[in-house]
Amino acid sequence: MKILYILFILWHIAYCDEHTHTYKDGEQVVLWMNTVGPYHNRQETYAYFSLPFCAGTKVTIGHYHETLSEALQGVELELSGLDITFKDNVPAQQFCAIELDEQSFKALVYAVKNHYWYQMYVDDLPIWGIVGEIDGDNHYIWTHKKFDIGYNGNRIVEVNLTAENKERLVLNAKIPFTYEVNWKKSNIRFEDRFDKYLDPNFFQHRIHWFSIFNSFMMVIFLVGLVSMILMRTLRKDYARYSKDDDLDDLEKDLGDEYGWKQVHGDVFRPVPHLALFSALVGVGHQLTVVTLAVIIFTIFGELYTERGSLLSTAIFIYAATSPINGYFGGSLYARMGGRLWIKQMLLSAFLLPVLVCGTAFFINFIAMYYHASRAIPFGSMIAVMSICTFVILPLTLVGTVLGRNLAGQPDYPCRINAVPRPIPEKKWFMEPFIIIIMGGILPFGSIFIEMYFIFTSFWAYKIYYVYGFMLLVFLILMIVTVCVTIVCTYFLLNAEDYRWQWTSFLSAGSTALYVYLYSFYYFIFKTKMYGLFQTTFYFGYMALFSLTLGIICGTVGYIGTSIFVRKIYSTVKID
Repeated sequence: MKILYILFILWHIAYCDEHTHTYKDGEQVVLWMNTVGPYHNRQETYAYFSLPFCAGTKVTIGHYHETLSEALQGVELELSGLDITFKDNVPAQQFCAIELDEQSFKALVYAVKNHYWYQMYVDDLPIWGIVGEIDGDNHYIWTHKKFDIGYNGNRIVEVNLTAENKERLVLNAKIPFTYEVNWKKSNIRFEDRFDKYLDPNFFQHRIHWFSIFNSFMMVIFLVGLVSMILMRTLRKDYARYSKDDDLDDLEKDLGDEYGWKQVHGDVFRPVPHLALFSALVGVGHQLTVVTLAVIIFTIFGELYTERGSLLSTAIFIYAATSPINGYFGGSLYARMGGRLWIKQMLLSAFLLPVLVCGTAFFINFIAMYYHASRAIPFGSMIAVMSICTFVILPLTLVGTVLGRNLAGQPDYPCRINAVPRPIPEKKWFMEPFIIIIMGGILPFGSIFIEMYFIFTSFWAYKIYYVYGFMLLVFLILMIVTVCVTIVCTYFLLNAEDYRWQWTSFLSAGSTALYVYLYSFYYFIFKTKMYGLFQTTFYFGYMALFSLTLGIICGTVGYIGTSIFVRKIYSTVKID
């Protein structure tokens, strides 16, 4: 109960937000200034007031608390100081002015040259605007913000920003900033107010539907191919092996027995690097459950409409599902004869958090050097470490103990020989390395078009909302991965090579390699990103994304293959 209470408190901290989205006439409406940065480098963001902008006169606010997910995403909300009240129009008026000294002049000119955009929020609705523009050799900034706010009843349902009044940047000039607010009644429902930010023409384009259909046809083809090839081949093997009962001992000795039956005494031998293998399988089980749960919750809860809610949900679900990691990783480690179960449990609990935090902290140093808003605050680091120490670790321990006691006994259909059987020479294309490299091609082929839409939503100004597509593609990926891995494993065993556990995991996991290679293509040909920070951020987090996907695919491939291997070796009579 104590652990559940701590988990609830941490969830409340990560997911709280005091906005009720309802207002009384004349009640204050807060305009939050978030970040500013180059348009082509979406993740290279800085605090809005890092540029020499000025704020309004209003300085008090009492209903905002930064959440953990917002801190991790580089959200830096600062009060604009503009006086906006519900349903009260504000005529055009000056709220501040700046004098362009040399430092301010250079900063604004640099921002205009690099196409800086800024983001603001009104009632959790994002607003974007451009700092300025270039006209010949002159640089201009927009100094007037016109807000058209739509309301339905006592809720805000629409916000539009129009930038006006171009002012040329001249050294030592005094530039005034003005704003106005116009309220209008709207028929948009509060539940539909986020629809204007979505792009159905992009995400529901016919090529997206075609890719889903193409992947579905690939699934039908692969399932049919696996069923036809394997069942036909295995039927011949079963028929050949069943003749053993009709042969005398001499005929058995002279018989043409070969293939996967020959390695029955080694096929369930413990794998090398057992602790790492079982930790990866445990993490893969957990990540698969987390991915499915987040996608389903987003489909029904539309989490993409609330700032930071998607990441908050993922953090909570990952922490809550830690027993799954411990159970499957611990039980596999025990079945294969592992003795150092505490070491394995710690590896399972901290494997992914260490990789994520290590990458994030490395990028964090670069962000701190650039003074970017992506620099993670020290308090957020402590919160993440607390979640790992006081939630993930104890729950993983509980799962490990349950896994060792409930499913930790070996139950293999064949006994394991005391001495490993020599692996015969085989053709080059049957080597595990080649099988691993080739195993990820078809799974990647089933998802690469969806990868384009996902990459565009994260690295460009698109909001991904078609999570029904994502769920379908994810299920297709799992089926394709299992089918391909079973075929690869059967060919390996038929070559009398019993090293199938790591091979099945890595052949399915090699999908990550092709996703990461595709990220290079996307970076070079589909984006205009530049600079050390953005490049490091892109390839660092794409490596994490690819690795996570590889662990999921590897685990699913291993699960399907282990069921297949158990089935064929339990059906055939082994002397």
